[in-house]
Amino acid sequence: MSIDKEIPEGLTRDAKYFVGVHGYWTGRSDLEQLRSRWAEHGIPSAQIDRVVAYEAAWGGLALPPSPHYDGGPRTLSGDVPEGPAPDWHFGAGDQRTALPYAFMIGPNGEFGLHAGTWTPLHASIEGWVEALALADRARRCARTTTTLTGDEVDGLDLHGFEPVPAVAGLADTWWRGSNSLIAVYRGEAEVMNAPQCRTATIYAGLDAWGLRGLDT
Repeated sequence: MSIDKEIPEGLTRDAKYFVGVHGYWTGRSDLEQLRSRWAEHGIPSAQIDRVVAYEAAWGGLALPPSPHYDGGPRTLSGDVPEGPAPDWHFGAGDQRTALPYAFMIGPNGEFGLHAGTWTPLHASIEGWVEALALADRARRCARTTTTLTGDEVDGLDLHGFEPVPAVAGLADTWWRGSNSLIAVYRGEAEVMNAPQCRTATIYAGLDAWGLRGLDT
């Protein structure tokens, strides 16, 4: 099967390039064989369908690490849904290192962190992948990189910047200016009630390719 056919739909050209060049597939699991067992434990069929569809699209995909969250999931993979209704979640992939939270897919398809409380980072798994692709390109192309933490993040001046819609940002957002990109990470701060964990990275001195990649 070609790389293009392996890559799920719904990504920008830049993210597809990132997945095709830097990602690799370790093999999907057959979650259909678990359907009857999960159903016996009271998991609704619609929730099982969601996990099966996620695994069919994304299962086994290993991507370069995220700059935060200790790299994100080692590989994307679906896991048993957890309720109760209407807040069903299921695992999005195992952590690379020991963390106080899990990576999960939320009731409306959000990708986020769960640690007793739920903090969605992006409105979709595609948004997470887009953010990884953007971070990879920005890091490679930026002339300077500056990191802010804690209260410094709230002092960011985003006047003249526009949100990057492809990342479908919720707790985490990306902003594009005339020659720079800013990534704002609030997920850990929210899920752990630890405001000192707020982080922003400013990638400055970007050319047209660095700013917009294949969409230039």
